[in-house]
Amino acid sequence: MTYVAPLLVGVVYITLMSLIREPHRRQFNAIMVAGAGAAYLSGGGFGAAEFAFTAIVTYCAYRGLRSWTFIGIAWLLHTAWDLLQHLKGNPIVPFLHDSSLGCALCDPVIAVWCLRGGPDVIAWTRARLRTLVSWEPVRQS
Repeated sequence: MTYVAPLLVGVVYITLMSLIREPHRRQFNAIMVAGAGAAYLSGGGFGAAEFAFTAIVTYCAYRGLRSWTFIGIAWLLHTAWDLLQHLKGNPIVPFLHDSSLGCALCDPVIAVWCLRGGPDVIAWTRARLRTLVSWEPVRQS
């Protein structure tokens, strides 16, 4: 469950984000990744590097206000930071030992979605279901 739950959280996040219309979806996600970039500041696991990391992610988030690519890059940076924090033993949630690992598994799911342009997965799923439902087998005479 340590590995599956974070992946499911990523999928749920993407699904919920699909309820927000563009361009607000992109802007909201830029704000979300900016917040995620500052999540480790109170822990201080890497000292001054925490501030440098936060500045880099904040820059990507700012650029993400107009570009899904930058939001995806910021999530990938956060993934790398999560892994470093996990290896150091500095979890993002102090009372959950594997929380940084979970975050490192969840974040790339979100990053891939962002790098694909943050599509509406609800509309995509509906379209696929309509295709399946309207499919008619070939009848042989």
